Parts: sequence; structure tokens; C-alpha cells
Amino acid sequence: MIRQGLVDIQTIDRTILVELKYSTTDNFVGKDVYGDLTRAYLQPMAAQKLAKASKLLQQKHPDFRLLVYDATRPRSVQWDLWNTLGHLPPNERGKYVSNPRNGSVHNYGCAVDLTLATQAGKPLDMGTEFDYFGELGHPDKELQLLKQGKLTQKQVENRRLLRSVMRTAGFSSLKTEWWHFNALSRAEAKKVYKIVE
Repeated sequence: MIRQGLVDIQTIDRTILVELKYSTTDNFVGKDVYGDLTRAYLQPMAAQKLAKASKLLQQKHPDFRLLVYDATRPRSVQWDLWNTLGHLPPNERGKYVSNPRNGSVHNYGCAVDLTLATQAGKPLDMGTEFDYFGELGHPDKELQLLKQGKLTQKQVENRRLLRSVMRTAGFSSLKTEWWHFNALSRAEAKKVYKIVE
């Protein structure tokens, strides 16, 4: 990945924690789909934005850290994820995993999946696990879910804090995944970067 111009985010900011979920069996696929890949890589511009978000977080909450679950994802792995959800219609699948034919922003090194954690690496309570496929993981449903008692005020506050530091640093968020942030849109990424196969 370094040969493609990507950078290891921990060389930009050592306080950012990394636990690549697709390098473990703790993911919706239930297997390690990354093999030897255990470091998180991003395009330099995206890594700088992430370092800015980390700094903003620590200014607000010195004991909190960003914990990265996924960053650049090869398109070959994107196919594995897409095919695992083959039981869903393509429009439903596309809410949670980008169609590899089009490429994901992850495939260009411009997206990151993450949460907030303590300095020791314990994730804060966000109401769902990473890669939760359902409305409980949707930021655009949080107020409704809070009123229904399906999310707590603290869980919503944790999500809002994550969105605040990421958006202030220049990322955009999705309405269906509280953990996913893009440094560029897919169209912008395609113009500037090559896809990681």
C-alpha cells in the first residue's frame, strides 16, 4: 500500500488506536479477510484529516482516543464483503457495502470506519457494534430511537461527539452507519486516486 502512496496512519499520529476488524474473525463475515494486513493505511490527505480529528477529540476529552476499525480496503476484499451479503437484494446490500463494480471510497484510501475509545482501547458505548446492519446503526434515526428507548442519551452523545470531531476535521458521514466517514466523495476520489485492487 505504501507503493501506492498510502500512509500508515500511526506514523502521522501515534495516539490513534488501530484494531482492523477484517484482520480478525470479529466481523460480519466471521473470518479474517485481510490476512497479513494489520496496519491502517489512508491517502496522505485523509490521514492528515484523521490526525486533525484526533487532536480535536483530545482537546475536548484528553482521555479519549480514536479507534480505527477499517481504512483502505482492497477491492478484492470488497467483493468478499459484497458476496457475503448475497442473501440481500442489491439495493439493501448497497446500504451497508458498496458495490465493488463501482468501487468503495475505502478502495481509494479515502474512508475510515472508527469509534471512540478510552486511552486503554476500550470502545465507548455507541449503541451497536461496528458493522451493525439495521436502523439502530443509522445516525439519521437516532432521535426516533432515543424516544423509543432503543438508544440511550449517552450513546447518542458519544455518536455526536465522534461526528463532531470528524466533520470539523473535514470528513462527511453516512446516514446508515455511525462509524463510517469519507474524506472525499467517491466521485472526487476517482478523479484523484487509483483504486486499490
